[in-house]
Amino acid sequence: MKTIKALFFYLLLVLLHNCGSSPIISTPEENIDNIPLKISNLSESELKKWSHLDLTKDTIPGISLEKAYSEIIKTNKGVTTIVAVIDSGVDINHEDLSSSIWVNTKEIPNNGKDDDNNGFIDDVNGWNFIGDTYDEQFEFVRLIVSGDSSNPRYADALFEYQKQYQKYTEAKTNTENLIQQVTTADNRISSYLNKKNYTKEDVFAIRTEDQNVLEAVSIMRSVYTYNFETVDAIKAALNKDLKLINERLTVHLNKNLKGRKTKDNPNDINDIGYGDNNVKPYDAEETHGTHVSGIIAAKRDNNKGINGVANNVKIMPIRNTPNGDEYDKDIALAIRYAVDNGAKIINMSFGKYFSPHKEWVKDAILYAASNDVLIVHAAGNDALNLDSSLNFPTDVDNGKEIADNFINVGATYYRYGSDLVADYSNYGKQNVDIFAPGSSIYSTVPNNSYESEGGTSMAAPLVTGVAALIRSQYPNLTASQVKKAILNSGLEINTKVIVGGNIGDIKSFDTLSKSGKLLNAYNALLEASKLNNN
Repeated sequence: MKTIKALFFYLLLVLLHNCGSSPIISTPEENIDNIPLKISNLSESELKKWSHLDLTKDTIPGISLEKAYSEIIKTNKGVTTIVAVIDSGVDINHEDLSSSIWVNTKEIPNNGKDDDNNGFIDDVNGWNFIGDTYDEQFEFVRLIVSGDSSNPRYADALFEYQKQYQKYTEAKTNTENLIQQVTTADNRISSYLNKKNYTKEDVFAIRTEDQNVLEAVSIMRSVYTYNFETVDAIKAALNKDLKLINERLTVHLNKNLKGRKTKDNPNDINDIGYGDNNVKPYDAEETHGTHVSGIIAAKRDNNKGINGVANNVKIMPIRNTPNGDEYDKDIALAIRYAVDNGAKIINMSFGKYFSPHKEWVKDAILYAASNDVLIVHAAGNDALNLDSSLNFPTDVDNGKEIADNFINVGATYYRYGSDLVADYSNYGKQNVDIFAPGSSIYSTVPNNSYESEGGTSMAAPLVTGVAALIRSQYPNLTASQVKKAILNSGLEINTKVIVGGNIGDIKSFDTLSKSGKLLNAYNALLEASKLNNN
């Protein structure tokens, strides 16, 4: 489920009540330990690679990847590891990804035949289980539309729909009001200064007794507090939020939307043979799969863009994620496709809170486990405790893990201290395994471009990349052993952190996941070496 981290949530009280001060979040006293806090802002260069840096050396809580390469891996590439990225479309022609895309050598391109008899015609680079589908409803909306009131979660679906519809209807009104307030303030200040392109310094230098101008100055000072340098930037951010909110109302919560374009029955797991071989993005805004793939596998040291985590990996793109919730059938069949075609690791940076055919997905997870395939999954972006909230896909059934090949990943921020845990990240001592950097992660997007994106969706591929490094360097280790190496070797952090962005909810970091740790590539490789030698 897509989560909107809209700007209006941060500015609503400030602007609607015309308060000129920003909230102060202090570091809890218990948070002071032996690791120095990096107080200054990260440089542009640091921001682009912060997730690869080292906490001790750089005072930035990355995964010590650069240290791992310089001291352990060096130029050793090991064996090629195939990683399936089950996600939205992937730009397989991207300058920083094209050499890292899996090729099905058993398939003759574009001859209209299933040359390798795997059930998929011309699947040269992977498979697209959703065809031309882009916009989709959320799963709970589909459940309501089905009219199946006998479903044990039908009442939950109705409640969730009503809650979200009210929330985003109010959000739409509030964001429109914010845009109007900022526009009015901008016009007043422009008129007062007699220039349109004024600076932040100009605003802070204004001295007047004109109450209208003072009100405008208070609003703009509040805006600048949230790291916006120009009025155009704040307007662009608010308009982007409004677009996402409208999308939530008109697409994801739209009961009349007929999103699925394939002609199969999504409620029949045996109705197969649908989809096509076009694994590329369907829409210009479909960047997610490309971004995730770059984190794992962008070509290293080629003087272009970024360095991926793994140095000898092939990405198998499997398109199953629309602009909305995935179907359980597509998830299950995508996992099986990845396993059957040689993937050793599967990255799944998606999730939802309703799963009408969860048994199909669990069977697929078990199938992956029986074939020694590791699955890495993003924990989700709703600041929920997954020990008391349902989240899918999952390897947990009735409180017990069904297999030992599944890693659920939470997200962290680039500041070590009380705000280490990303304010959106789900967590759970029993149902989240480990945390990894997930905020402001710079990676590939379509058309040879690069952008920073955030979410547990970005944390999961960092874990996947480390898993790929381990499977390349130590190919004899099992999926279970790779999981053990990663979870056992993470950085132990006892720091008190703010959970869910709520300064009233302070917890010790080690209580937020099963391992209680932060991913560390250097340590994971050392631990893998020990397991390999036993």
